[in-house]
Amino acid sequence: MRMINEFEAQVLSDLSVLKTQITGLMGDGNGGRIAELERRMDHHEQNWQRAKGFLAAISVLFAVLEVAVEAWHRH
Repeated sequence: MRMINEFEAQVLSDLSVLKTQITGLMGDGNGGRIAELERRMDHHEQNWQRAKGFLAAISVLFAVLEVAVEAWHRH
């Protein structure tokens, strides 16, 4: 078996660090930071859609109230 030189040892060390960083980023099959960010973004998007729907319903309600008040003032 041959001995590895200093360059090869440095490359293997760097690859080990890279593998550790990728595992931390992507996860080891149990999620990871990217999967967690995706879940958080989905939750945020769902809340944002609910807020937009609520605001749309409120704006329709105010429009109906305005029409009713205008009709009441005319008579």
